[in-house]
Amino acid sequence: MARASATKVGGPAPALELPDTEGRVHTLPAPGEAPATVVVWTCNHCPYALGWHDRLVEVGRDYGGRGVRFLAVNSNDAERYPGDSLEAMRDRVRQEDWPFPYLHDESQRAARDWAAQTTPHVYVLDPDLQVRYEGAPDADHMDPALEAAWLREALDDLLSAREVSRAETQPVGCSIKWKR
Repeated sequence: MARASATKVGGPAPALELPDTEGRVHTLPAPGEAPATVVVWTCNHCPYALGWHDRLVEVGRDYGGRGVRFLAVNSNDAERYPGDSLEAMRDRVRQEDWPFPYLHDESQRAARDWAAQTTPHVYVLDPDLQVRYEGAPDADHMDPALEAAWLREALDDLLSAREVSRAETQPVGCSIKWKR
């Protein structure tokens, strides 16, 4: 069942401090350190997350050179979904060319703090770490031609010092797999 988001557009982003697949701890940038930050909940097995993955990677490549930070987070219960274990995450990152860290939220605290609902669930933060976009990358995980248009729109608006024109869409995907 989807929960109402505690992370609201226009409100502050919750703290985030998680290890990546090699154990390095990542946090949100300090206020003013990055022109925008993208935090996306994803996983290894969900067809929605897999359908959008290449588009998210391309956005990471396209905007990373402009100083935008990207963090991918997996919060799924690895006991019930072994394909989402830390080892499986590690294997995936080693086999693929990820332009951003893949963070492991074993306790699921970050997912709860952010009220992440699905994989994927995208958040875009402004330089002051205020949430300016929340939702899906674009309108259809099965249509690569959409190129994560909603995410790109939000980033283009922020990087041009405009209000984000489409600040919220419905996140679509597999539910976060909560521990029992």
